[in-house]
Parts: sequence; structure tokens; C-alpha cells
Amino acid sequence: MDDTTLSDRTAPAPSEPAGRSRREFLRSGLAGGASLMLWLTLPGAARPGWGVEGAEPADPLSPNAFLRVESDGSVSVAIGKSEMGQGVRTSLAMIVADELDADWRMVRVWQPDADARFGDQDTGGSTSVKGSWMALRKTGAAARQMLLAAAATSWGVSPDSCRTEPGVVVHPATGRRAPYGSLVAAARTLAVPSDPPLKRPSEFRLIGKSTPRLDTPDKVTGKALYGIDVRVPGMLVATIVRCPYVGGSLKKYDDSAAKRIRGVRDVFPYEATPDGKASALVVLATSTWPAIAGSRALEVTWEQGDAKSPTRADIDRLFDKAASGGGVAIHDSGDVPKALEAAAHRVEAVYELPYLAHAPMEPLNCVADFRGDSCELWASTQIPTEARQVVAKTLGLPEEKVTVHVTLLGGGFGRRLFADALVEAALVSRRLRAPVQVVWTREDDIRHDYYRPASWQRVIAGLDAGGQIVAWDQVIVGPSISWSMHPNASGVPDKVPGDIRQGLDKPIYNLRTLRQLWVLSDPGLRVGWWRSVGNSQNAFVIESMIDELARAANKDPVAFRRPLLAAEPRKLAVLELAAERAGWGKDLGAGRGRGVAVHDTFGTPTAQVVEVSLSKDGSVRVDRVVCAIDCGTVVNPAIIASQMESGIAFALSAALEGRISLEDGRVAQSNFHDYRVLRMPDMPKVDVHIVPSSEPPGGVGEPGVPPLAPALANAIVAAGGPRVRQLPLRSS
Repeated sequence: MDDTTLSDRTAPAPSEPAGRSRREFLRSGLAGGASLMLWLTLPGAARPGWGVEGAEPADPLSPNAFLRVESDGSVSVAIGKSEMGQGVRTSLAMIVADELDADWRMVRVWQPDADARFGDQDTGGSTSVKGSWMALRKTGAAARQMLLAAAATSWGVSPDSCRTEPGVVVHPATGRRAPYGSLVAAARTLAVPSDPPLKRPSEFRLIGKSTPRLDTPDKVTGKALYGIDVRVPGMLVATIVRCPYVGGSLKKYDDSAAKRIRGVRDVFPYEATPDGKASALVVLATSTWPAIAGSRALEVTWEQGDAKSPTRADIDRLFDKAASGGGVAIHDSGDVPKALEAAAHRVEAVYELPYLAHAPMEPLNCVADFRGDSCELWASTQIPTEARQVVAKTLGLPEEKVTVHVTLLGGGFGRRLFADALVEAALVSRRLRAPVQVVWTREDDIRHDYYRPASWQRVIAGLDAGGQIVAWDQVIVGPSISWSMHPNASGVPDKVPGDIRQGLDKPIYNLRTLRQLWVLSDPGLRVGWWRSVGNSQNAFVIESMIDELARAANKDPVAFRRPLLAAEPRKLAVLELAAERAGWGKDLGAGRGRGVAVHDTFGTPTAQVVEVSLSKDGSVRVDRVVCAIDCGTVVNPAIIASQMESGIAFALSAALEGRISLEDGRVAQSNFHDYRVLRMPDMPKVDVHIVPSSEPPGGVGEPGVPPLAPALANAIVAAGGPRVRQLPLRSS
């Protein structure tokens, strides 16, 4: 399909308040013209309004997506998940369109506002496709059955004697054909089938095929609209200068130089601490550049307060000390001390992983327009529904008085699972009684992130005389995202939070003599979900140690894993596929090596083989990554490949250079010169291979991240380099 046929296939972004809002579009669209409309329903949600006057489904539940077939044959699909580069608008639309048997050239998508009727609109955990798969299929199938029935009735034939082709109902016996658009009026009068028959996989026309993304043309031509692009009439722009110290506050400031900058309108304190001291300053201007220039011209003195942010050395000592104390058990089976004592060979290692920032290309931003009894926001957010609730509570408004328009996201990686930018914009707008856009600078984004937690892990494992693992003892020390947000009343954890358990819920490699403990130790930085969350830390430790054990047993790392994965055929399959396609076992020559790692992230097994070259001075170059993934039924292979490539680049950035460190009580990094992300010359060749599967779809946005770092570390050893137990490889 020529890309030109895809232009204008996404509805106008909800960032043009001078025109119609999404809600107004919905209402006016329902009022004018005949159309067939279906709410996609998900279990356990509230009863929605139905949309078509006088028509209501037999069992209405809160919708997650909205399907509309127009009288001109066009198809509109509302995608209630945020598009941040993962291709979700295209993938989800493909699922509906395939079961509907729609003409793909006639399919349009649009992003609804935050609305309880659309169910869970949060986007994270690689859940968009796998969480919507069956419901989306049933929605498309129900509409197709209604169109079939309408055609059969008009022709006086049995629906079973009819079939569909893209956008058309056909009666093969007589050769009659009816475009979908001509059947809409009749189909609207029919009951919505509660359990429509679904296509067999062999009947799919779109699912399983690499299909151009619907949003690509607008992104290439500049029509695509992100949160930072939003402009509304009368809008001012604000930057917020935040206290760099944890628990610190504003002592004094001089804004005279800032106010001399053309376009700067005002400077005022923002956000008070419990003792009434402000912890930030707002610089208000007519546009973005004077707001940023004004913030840089301020002369500010901060009070550090009682909280003392530790250095990395302090954190290491804190974690090391905490490891000697008790912990909460993740797994504790068999007599681990006895098995270790009897082991023919023991391997002990300590692995350290740093705090990491998200660093999306589009820094945080939000436009808010507070109007006294209501507030309208335009935001690139992963949590429109939750953000709406948080803003409403902050402003003291009923939730229905807060509108959140969701724009395209210039990267998320978990950072936009927090509503702080939306709250800031809403509060500043309330003070001004005018629309305002709050824009974070790159320095804000790096220094005031919700970081991926640091982790200190010690593993002691034992091998018998035959090189088999007989015991595994692991202590995980560090903060928890879930715990930091929801500690219990005692302040002492009585169970292991979900983010710590990720990648550990099942006993690793089905080991029977296994002890894994988590010890809470929190240096005080705020932490949040980072792409693949706890899997990124746990995969590095486990797959590095497995490689160390294979070498201690004098066994090939792939061969060593095979019997350990005998009870996990999907993980074994990706391991075998990645090894085969990488040419595992073939000599690469002096100074080069291959490393392997396999991990299951959110139910999607992924294996990677990394090839590296070592120079004489010890520097590392990553030459190639071979990735194998079993993500169940494939919706769009091209999107899966791009997400694996994206995850590998993201993980390689972190493994090579990613680190948040503290100096003098504040974050040392500030921009891409000292928090480096991967440059083009560092990007390796990536080969992605998908395991054919009939399982339901799994997630693909995050599984490409966890195997990269351990496979890289293992490859360095294979190339003759040192064992890497502390990341990043290149210290900054």
C-alpha cells in the first residue's frame, strides 16, 4: 500500500480548542448522518451511555474502544491507549478492522478524552494489545454479523449464504454485492450479537501482516501533534524552577534579571512544603524561549533542609550493610545452606545497578485552562483517567468537570505514568485564571525524574561435581516503587512488592533449592516505573550468574541452559532460535565474542545473542544483536521488529552509559551530554526473529529491554574481557 493512501487517517489531534473538542466531535457526529456504532465492552466496568438515540445494547458495560461504520463506508475506531511510538493506534485498529472485514483504506482512528466509559485507558506494562485482543475482535465481528444480517434480509436469503470481502457483503450464489455503507441504516436496527463467531486465523487479512503505520505520514510531514505542540488562544508559557535538594526549600531569589528579558511576564513562588516554605519558582512568559531564558537568569538560594542525599559510595555502603540483615522471602525452598555447604563448587558475585532516568525525547509538558468551575487539559500522558482524577482532587472539582485531551507522546517509558506536569499546569492556570502551558526543560526532566531504582544483589550458587546447579541464594537490596507509594502502617514490609518480584515470580530455571530475599533500603530518591520495570535489574543478575555458572562448569552457555529450560518450552524455543540465527558456536576471531541471555517479561519470552568486539585499550563495541521473541499471535510483524529494535537501543543506552549519580546532595546529570543516550554510530545491526505461535498476543513494548545488558556482559567475557557486574560499562 502506498503511504499516500494513509494520509489524514488519524482524527485531528485534540489540541485545537478553537475548533471542536473530541467530546463535541462525538456528540455532533452522532447527531448527523446514519452510522452503525458499537461500544467495545470489557467486564467489570460501569454502565455507559449508548450514543445512538433509542439504541442500547442488551448488557451495556463501560467501553474501552468505540467502533463506527459510516454511511459512506468509512470506519472510525477510537483507540483508548496512548500512542507513544509503539504503534498501538495501528495494531489495535488492525484487530477491529480484520474481524469487521473492513477496507483498510477506509479505516480512521482517533484518540478519545479521558472518560470512564472507555474503561482502563492507562498504557503500560505491555498490555495494550494483549489486554484488548479478544474484546476488539468481538467488536469487529459483531459489526460484521450485523452487516451480513442486514444484507441477507434485504436480499431475502440466509445470512449463512453470504460472506464478506473488505468493505462489502457478497452473496456468491447470485453475485449480489452491497458495500457496508449502504447497509448501515438497516444494520443499526438489529440487535448486537453478544457472542459473534470469530474468524479462523487462516481467514485473517490484516492480522499477521506487516502493515504501514497509520501515524507515519503525519509524523514525516510534521502534521502530527504532540503535547508540546499544543497552542490555545491567550495561552501563556511557564517553566518551573525546582529545588535541587531532596526536602529542600526556597530561601531567597532575585528575579530582576529575569524580568528584563522580553516576554517574561512574572515570577512567583510555587508549591509550599508542610512548613509553608516554597520549593519552586514559576517563570511566566509569552512563549517558550523567554520562559526558559528567564528561569536561567534567576538568582536563587536554596535551603538544603534536613534530608541529605547520599553519594553513590554512600548508597553502596547502605545496600551492603542492609544485605546482612533480614529480608522478606520471594522464594525459600529446600535447605539452601546445607546444599551450598555440600556443593563441589561455589560461585559468589555482587551485582550493582544504578538509578536511571527515563529521558524521553519530548520533555514533560501540559496545557491547562482553568475556568473557575471546570478545567480543560491537553497532555501527552500514559494515564488519562487517573490524571483526570488527580487533577480534579487537586482543584477540588467534580471529576466530570475536568477534561483531559490525550495527544501523541514523544516517548514515555513509564515516566508519563505520573501526573505531576498536569497538576502543575492546572495549579498555575488556576492562579492566573488563564490558559497556560507548563514546559519542562531537559535539565528538569533529568534532575527531577521518578528514577528506576538502584539495586544491589548478591548471589551465591553451588554446582555439583557434574556441573549441575544444586543451590541458589540471592539477596536483593534496594528501594521499591510500589512500597514508596503505598507503605504499610508499620513501615516494615511484610511482603515483596510486585515491582521487586518481576522476573522472579516463578522459581528461576525451576530450581528446587532456592532462596531469594528482598531487603528494603531506600536512599531517598523518588522512584518510578521504567521500561520493563524490575525485569531490567533481575534479568541482568540472573542471566549474568547463569553464564558465570556455565563457565565454572566448563560448559557452553546455551547448552548449560537447555536442561534448565526443559519445563519452559517457550523460553527454550526463543533460546534455540536466537542461537541458531546468530551462528552460535562459530568462531568470530580474536577479540570478539558472543553472549546470550533469555528472559520472560510480562509473559513474553525473549532471547538475545549479542556480538561484541574489544579493542586493545579494552573499549567495547556492540556489533550485532540477534533477538528471538515469542509474543503469541502476531498482529503486525513490522511493529514487533521495530519495538525489539527500540528496546535494544534503549537498553544499550543504559548498559553503556546510563547512570544517575549524586554530588553535593543533588543529581549530577542534567542533559544528553552527561546522561548520554545511544548515538547512531553505536547502534548495532539488529536481527529480529519471531517464533510462530497460536497463543494469544503478548506484549512487545518492553520485553526487548531485559536480555540486552546480561547478553552484553556475557559477550564481553567470551571476547576475552572482564566480567561486568556493575553498570554502566562506561562510567561518566
